[in-house]
Amino acid sequence: MTASIRDVAREAGVSVGTVSNVLNRPDRVAAATSARVHAAIEQLGFVRNDAARQLRAGRSHSFGLVVLDTRNPFFMDVAHGAQSRALDDGYTVLMGGSDDSPEREAALLEMFEEHRVAGVLVTPVHANLHQLRSLRDAGIPVVLVDRGSHDRTFPSVSVDDVEGGRIAARHLVEIGRRRIAFVGGPHEIEQVSDRLSGVRAVVAERQDTALEIFETQGLSVLEGRRVGEEIARLSPEQRPDGVFAANDLLALGILQALVMRSSLRVPEEIALIGYDDIDFAHSAVVPITSVRQPAFSIGSTAVELLLRERGAGADCEQIVFQPELVVRASTMGA
Repeated sequence: MTASIRDVAREAGVSVGTVSNVLNRPDRVAAATSARVHAAIEQLGFVRNDAARQLRAGRSHSFGLVVLDTRNPFFMDVAHGAQSRALDDGYTVLMGGSDDSPEREAALLEMFEEHRVAGVLVTPVHANLHQLRSLRDAGIPVVLVDRGSHDRTFPSVSVDDVEGGRIAARHLVEIGRRRIAFVGGPHEIEQVSDRLSGVRAVVAERQDTALEIFETQGLSVLEGRRVGEEIARLSPEQRPDGVFAANDLLALGILQALVMRSSLRVPEEIALIGYDDIDFAHSAVVPITSVRQPAFSIGSTAVELLLRERGAGADCEQIVFQPELVVRASTMGA
Protein backbone atom coordinates (compact mmCIF):
# COMPACT_ATOMS: atom_id res chain seq x y z
CA MET A 1 0.00 0.00 0.00
CA THR A 2 1.35 3.45 -0.93
CA ALA A 3 2.36 5.60 2.04
CA SER A 4 0.43 8.84 2.50
CA ILE A 5 1.47 12.19 3.91
CA ARG A 6 -0.41 11.25 7.12
CA ASP A 7 1.72 8.11 7.44
CA VAL A 8 4.87 10.25 7.15
CA ALA A 9 3.57 12.67 9.80
CA ARG A 10 2.77 9.81 12.18
CA GLU A 11 6.18 8.17 11.66
CA ALA A 12 8.06 11.45 12.19
CA GLY A 13 5.89 12.51 15.14
CA VAL A 14 4.86 15.80 13.54
CA SER A 15 1.71 17.29 12.07
CA VAL A 16 0.61 16.91 8.46
CA GLY A 17 1.15 20.67 8.08
CA THR A 18 4.78 20.28 9.12
CA VAL A 19 5.34 17.57 6.50
CA SER A 20 3.76 19.85 3.91
CA ASN A 21 6.10 22.67 4.95
CA VAL A 22 9.13 20.37 4.65
CA LEU A 23 8.06 19.48 1.09
CA ASN A 24 6.98 22.93 -0.06
CA ARG A 25 8.44 25.57 2.27
CA PRO A 26 11.52 23.95 3.90
CA ASP A 27 12.85 27.32 5.09
CA ARG A 28 10.02 27.40 7.66
CA VAL A 29 11.06 24.16 9.39
CA ALA A 30 13.89 23.59 11.88
CA ALA A 31 16.74 21.48 10.55
CA ALA A 32 16.25 18.69 13.11
CA THR A 33 12.53 18.42 12.38
CA SER A 34 13.18 18.44 8.63
CA ALA A 35 15.72 15.64 9.07
CA ARG A 36 13.14 13.51 10.96
CA VAL A 37 10.56 14.03 8.23
CA HIS A 38 12.99 13.11 5.45
CA ALA A 39 14.01 10.00 7.37
CA ALA A 40 10.35 8.98 7.63
CA ILE A 41 9.85 9.67 3.89
CA GLU A 42 12.79 7.43 3.02
CA GLN A 43 11.74 4.66 5.42
CA LEU A 44 8.14 4.57 4.17
CA GLY A 45 8.97 5.10 0.49
CA PHE A 46 6.62 8.06 0.29
CA VAL A 47 6.23 9.68 -3.15
CA ARG A 48 4.57 13.08 -3.27
CA ASN A 49 1.60 13.40 -5.61
CA ASP A 50 2.43 16.62 -7.45
CA ALA A 51 -0.39 16.09 -9.93
CA ALA A 52 -3.02 16.05 -7.19
CA ARG A 53 -1.47 19.05 -5.48
CA GLN A 54 -1.48 21.04 -8.71
CA LEU A 55 -5.09 20.11 -9.49
CA ARG A 56 -6.16 21.30 -6.07
CA ALA A 57 -4.42 24.57 -6.85
CA GLY A 58 -6.52 24.91 -10.01
CA ARG A 59 -4.19 23.94 -12.89
CA SER A 60 -1.60 21.25 -13.52
CA HIS A 61 1.98 22.03 -14.51
CA SER A 62 1.47 20.31 -17.87
CA PHE A 63 0.76 21.48 -21.38
CA GLY A 64 -1.29 19.37 -23.81
CA LEU A 65 0.05 18.84 -27.33
CA VAL A 66 -2.16 17.43 -30.11
CA VAL A 67 -0.43 16.58 -33.41
CA LEU A 68 -1.70 15.00 -36.60
CA ASP A 69 0.40 11.83 -36.40
CA THR A 70 2.65 10.64 -33.56
CA ARG A 71 4.27 8.15 -35.98
CA ASN A 72 5.71 10.99 -38.06
CA PRO A 73 9.25 11.85 -36.87
CA PHE A 74 8.62 15.50 -37.78
CA PHE A 75 6.04 15.79 -35.01
CA MET A 76 8.36 13.97 -32.60
CA ASP A 77 10.95 16.68 -33.28
CA VAL A 78 8.29 19.34 -32.69
CA ALA A 79 7.43 17.65 -29.38
CA HIS A 80 11.11 17.53 -28.43
CA GLY A 81 11.39 21.29 -28.94
CA ALA A 82 8.20 21.89 -26.97
CA GLN A 83 9.30 19.70 -24.08
CA SER A 84 12.75 21.29 -23.91
CA ARG A 85 11.31 24.80 -23.64
CA ALA A 86 8.54 23.76 -21.24
CA LEU A 87 10.97 22.12 -18.82
CA ASP A 88 12.88 25.40 -18.54
CA ASP A 89 9.81 26.83 -16.78
CA GLY A 90 8.91 23.73 -14.81
CA TYR A 91 6.23 22.35 -17.13
CA THR A 92 5.87 18.98 -18.82
CA VAL A 93 4.20 18.20 -22.16
CA LEU A 94 1.52 15.54 -22.60
CA MET A 95 1.13 14.52 -26.25
CA GLY A 96 -1.57 12.77 -28.26
CA GLY A 97 -2.09 12.13 -31.97
CA SER A 98 -5.36 12.87 -33.75
CA ASP A 99 -4.56 10.57 -36.71
CA ASP A 100 -6.17 13.24 -38.93
CA SER A 101 -9.51 12.53 -37.18
CA PRO A 102 -11.65 15.46 -35.95
CA GLU A 103 -13.37 13.12 -33.50
CA ARG A 104 -10.10 11.90 -32.01
CA GLU A 105 -8.83 15.47 -31.83
CA ALA A 106 -11.99 16.52 -29.96
CA ALA A 107 -11.58 13.63 -27.50
CA LEU A 108 -7.96 14.58 -26.78
CA LEU A 109 -8.84 18.22 -26.22
CA GLU A 110 -11.64 17.20 -23.88
CA MET A 111 -9.27 14.96 -21.94
CA PHE A 112 -6.73 17.77 -21.59
CA GLU A 113 -9.44 20.09 -20.34
CA GLU A 114 -10.52 17.51 -17.76
CA HIS A 115 -6.89 17.25 -16.60
CA ARG A 116 -6.83 21.04 -16.23
CA VAL A 117 -3.70 21.50 -18.31
CA ALA A 118 -2.06 24.89 -18.14
CA GLY A 119 -2.30 25.36 -21.91
CA VAL A 120 -2.82 23.56 -25.21
CA LEU A 121 -0.66 23.33 -28.33
CA VAL A 122 -2.51 21.88 -31.30
CA THR A 123 -2.17 21.16 -34.98
CA PRO A 124 -5.88 21.29 -35.95
CA VAL A 125 -7.21 18.68 -38.34
CA HIS A 126 -9.75 20.98 -40.02
CA ALA A 127 -10.97 24.55 -39.76
CA ASN A 128 -13.57 24.00 -37.01
CA LEU A 129 -12.06 25.90 -34.09
CA HIS A 130 -15.15 26.02 -31.87
CA GLN A 131 -13.69 23.67 -29.27
CA LEU A 132 -10.45 25.64 -29.14
CA ARG A 133 -12.41 28.83 -28.47
CA SER A 134 -14.24 27.02 -25.66
CA LEU A 135 -10.91 26.04 -24.10
CA ARG A 136 -9.69 29.61 -24.27
CA ASP A 137 -12.94 30.89 -22.78
CA ALA A 138 -12.42 28.41 -19.91
CA GLY A 139 -9.06 30.04 -19.15
CA ILE A 140 -6.83 27.55 -20.99
CA PRO A 141 -4.60 29.38 -23.50
CA VAL A 142 -4.25 27.82 -26.96
CA VAL A 143 -1.45 28.09 -29.54
CA LEU A 144 -1.69 26.61 -33.05
CA VAL A 145 1.35 24.59 -34.14
CA ASP A 146 2.43 24.03 -37.76
CA ARG A 147 -0.57 26.01 -38.90
CA GLY A 148 -1.32 29.74 -39.05
CA SER A 149 -4.39 31.45 -37.64
CA HIS A 150 -5.51 33.46 -40.64
CA ASP A 151 -8.04 35.52 -38.73
CA ARG A 152 -5.59 35.94 -35.83
CA THR A 153 -7.99 34.18 -33.46
CA PHE A 154 -5.10 32.33 -31.80
CA PRO A 155 -1.33 32.76 -31.58
CA SER A 156 0.39 30.42 -34.01
CA VAL A 157 3.74 29.06 -35.15
CA SER A 158 3.87 27.78 -38.72
CA VAL A 159 5.96 27.44 -41.86
CA ASP A 160 5.23 29.13 -45.20
CA ASP A 161 4.06 25.92 -46.88
CA VAL A 162 3.05 27.71 -50.08
CA GLU A 163 6.66 28.83 -50.46
CA GLY A 164 7.75 25.30 -49.60
CA GLY A 165 5.74 24.01 -52.55
CA ARG A 166 7.19 26.70 -54.77
CA ILE A 167 10.83 25.92 -54.00
CA ALA A 168 10.24 22.21 -54.54
CA ALA A 169 8.56 22.76 -57.92
CA ARG A 170 11.17 25.32 -59.00
CA HIS A 171 13.92 22.84 -58.28
CA LEU A 172 12.25 20.16 -60.39
CA VAL A 173 11.82 22.62 -63.25
CA GLU A 174 15.41 23.83 -62.96
CA ILE A 175 16.76 20.30 -63.34
CA GLY A 176 14.70 19.85 -66.51
CA ARG A 177 11.59 18.00 -65.28
CA ARG A 178 8.45 18.84 -67.22
CA ARG A 179 5.90 16.23 -66.09
CA ILE A 180 5.50 16.93 -62.38
CA ALA A 181 3.38 14.91 -59.99
CA PHE A 182 2.16 16.09 -56.61
CA VAL A 183 1.43 13.32 -54.10
CA GLY A 184 -0.45 14.06 -50.87
CA GLY A 185 -3.72 14.17 -49.02
CA PRO A 186 -6.30 14.49 -47.78
CA HIS A 187 -6.39 17.99 -49.24
CA GLU A 188 -8.51 19.17 -46.31
CA ILE A 189 -5.25 19.24 -44.35
CA GLU A 190 -4.17 22.84 -44.79
CA GLN A 191 -0.47 22.07 -44.99
CA VAL A 192 -1.11 19.71 -47.90
CA SER A 193 -3.29 22.18 -49.81
CA ASP A 194 -0.79 25.00 -49.25
CA ARG A 195 2.10 22.92 -50.61
CA LEU A 196 0.02 22.04 -53.64
CA SER A 197 -0.82 25.72 -54.14
CA GLY A 198 2.88 26.52 -54.31
CA VAL A 199 3.42 23.85 -56.96
CA ARG A 200 0.45 25.08 -58.99
CA ALA A 201 1.82 28.63 -58.96
CA VAL A 202 5.14 27.53 -60.46
CA VAL A 203 3.57 25.27 -63.09
CA ALA A 204 1.13 28.04 -64.10
CA GLU A 205 4.07 30.27 -65.01
CA ARG A 206 5.27 27.80 -67.64
CA GLN A 207 3.82 26.63 -70.94
CA ASP A 208 6.00 23.51 -71.15
CA THR A 209 5.26 21.95 -67.75
CA ALA A 210 2.32 19.75 -66.76
CA LEU A 211 1.05 18.85 -63.29
CA GLU A 212 -0.69 15.64 -62.23
CA ILE A 213 -2.12 15.16 -58.74
CA PHE A 214 -2.19 11.84 -56.89
CA GLU A 215 -4.34 12.27 -53.79
CA THR A 216 -3.67 10.01 -50.80
CA GLN A 217 -5.82 9.03 -47.84
CA GLY A 218 -3.03 9.90 -45.44
CA LEU A 219 0.61 10.95 -45.19
CA SER A 220 2.15 7.53 -44.58
CA VAL A 221 4.83 5.29 -46.08
CA LEU A 222 2.11 2.80 -47.02
CA GLU A 223 0.18 5.40 -49.02
CA GLY A 224 3.40 6.52 -50.67
CA ARG A 225 4.17 2.95 -51.68
CA ARG A 226 0.70 2.57 -53.17
CA VAL A 227 1.07 5.71 -55.29
CA GLY A 228 4.62 4.76 -56.25
CA GLU A 229 3.38 1.45 -57.62
CA GLU A 230 0.66 3.29 -59.53
CA ILE A 231 3.23 5.62 -61.08
CA ALA A 232 5.52 2.72 -61.94
CA ARG A 233 2.71 1.02 -63.92
CA LEU A 234 2.34 4.03 -66.22
CA SER A 235 4.01 4.00 -69.63
CA PRO A 236 7.19 6.09 -69.96
CA GLU A 237 5.23 8.66 -71.99
CA GLN A 238 2.59 9.07 -69.26
CA ARG A 239 4.86 8.69 -66.28
CA PRO A 240 5.93 11.85 -64.39
CA ASP A 241 9.63 12.61 -64.48
CA GLY A 242 9.51 14.65 -61.26
CA VAL A 243 7.54 13.84 -58.07
CA PHE A 244 6.94 16.11 -55.10
CA ALA A 245 5.52 14.32 -52.05
CA ALA A 246 3.72 16.30 -49.36
CA ASN A 247 5.94 14.77 -46.67
CA ASP A 248 8.99 12.54 -46.31
CA LEU A 249 7.04 9.46 -45.24
CA LEU A 250 5.18 9.53 -48.56
CA ALA A 251 8.47 10.10 -50.37
CA LEU A 252 10.04 7.08 -48.65
CA GLY A 253 7.14 4.88 -49.72
CA ILE A 254 7.34 6.17 -53.30
CA LEU A 255 11.09 5.51 -53.35
CA GLN A 256 10.56 1.94 -52.14
CA ALA A 257 8.02 1.27 -54.89
CA LEU A 258 10.09 2.85 -57.67
CA VAL A 259 13.53 1.49 -56.83
CA MET A 260 12.99 -1.75 -54.93
CA ARG A 261 9.84 -3.06 -56.66
CA SER A 262 9.99 -1.59 -60.17
CA SER A 263 13.71 -1.02 -60.79
CA LEU A 264 13.10 2.53 -61.98
CA ARG A 265 16.10 4.79 -61.54
CA VAL A 266 15.95 7.76 -59.17
CA PRO A 267 16.74 10.47 -60.17
CA GLU A 268 17.64 9.48 -63.75
CA GLU A 269 14.08 8.52 -64.70
CA ILE A 270 12.12 10.11 -61.86
CA ALA A 271 13.39 12.86 -59.58
CA LEU A 272 11.85 12.82 -56.08
CA ILE A 273 11.38 15.50 -53.40
CA GLY A 274 9.88 15.10 -49.94
CA TYR A 275 8.95 17.53 -47.17
CA ASP A 276 10.02 17.92 -43.50
CA ASP A 277 13.63 16.67 -43.80
CA ILE A 278 13.29 13.93 -41.18
CA ASP A 279 16.36 11.81 -40.39
CA PHE A 280 15.14 8.95 -42.58
CA ALA A 281 15.27 11.22 -45.65
CA HIS A 282 19.06 11.47 -45.74
CA SER A 283 19.60 7.84 -44.71
CA ALA A 284 17.36 6.32 -47.43
CA VAL A 285 18.83 3.98 -50.06
CA VAL A 286 18.76 7.05 -52.33
CA PRO A 287 19.07 10.09 -50.04
CA ILE A 288 15.95 12.19 -50.57
CA THR A 289 15.91 15.87 -51.43
CA SER A 290 13.53 17.49 -48.97
CA VAL A 291 12.01 20.80 -47.94
CA ARG A 292 13.22 21.37 -44.39
CA GLN A 293 11.00 22.69 -41.62
CA PRO A 294 12.69 23.79 -38.36
CA ALA A 295 10.71 21.26 -36.27
CA PHE A 296 12.54 21.78 -32.96
CA SER A 297 12.21 25.57 -33.23
CA ILE A 298 8.52 25.28 -34.10
CA GLY A 299 7.89 23.36 -30.87
CA SER A 300 10.01 25.54 -28.61
CA THR A 301 8.62 28.78 -30.07
CA ALA A 302 5.05 27.52 -29.65
CA VAL A 303 5.67 26.93 -25.93
CA GLU A 304 7.22 30.38 -25.67
CA LEU A 305 4.01 31.89 -27.04
CA LEU A 306 1.96 29.75 -24.65
CA LEU A 307 3.97 31.01 -21.70
CA ARG A 308 3.40 34.60 -22.84
CA GLU A 309 -0.33 33.91 -23.12
CA ARG A 310 -0.35 32.60 -19.56
CA GLY A 311 1.49 35.68 -18.39
CA ALA A 312 0.48 39.11 -19.59
CA GLY A 313 -1.98 37.90 -22.21
CA ALA A 314 0.07 38.57 -25.33
CA ASP A 315 -1.37 39.55 -28.68
CA CYS A 316 -2.24 36.76 -31.12
CA GLU A 317 1.23 36.71 -32.60
CA GLN A 318 1.69 34.84 -35.88
CA ILE A 319 5.22 33.49 -36.27
CA VAL A 320 6.02 32.11 -39.72
CA PHE A 321 9.29 30.29 -40.45
CA GLN A 322 10.66 30.04 -43.97
CA PRO A 323 11.33 26.57 -45.43
CA GLU A 324 14.65 25.53 -46.91
CA LEU A 325 15.39 23.10 -49.74
CA VAL A 326 17.97 20.45 -48.89
CA VAL A 327 19.25 18.92 -52.13
CA ARG A 328 20.32 15.27 -52.15
CA ALA A 329 20.78 12.38 -54.57
CA SER A 330 17.09 11.84 -55.35
CA THR A 331 17.13 14.90 -57.60
CA MET A 332 20.78 15.51 -58.41
CA GLY A 333 22.33 12.03 -58.54
CA ALA A 334 25.28 10.75 -56.52
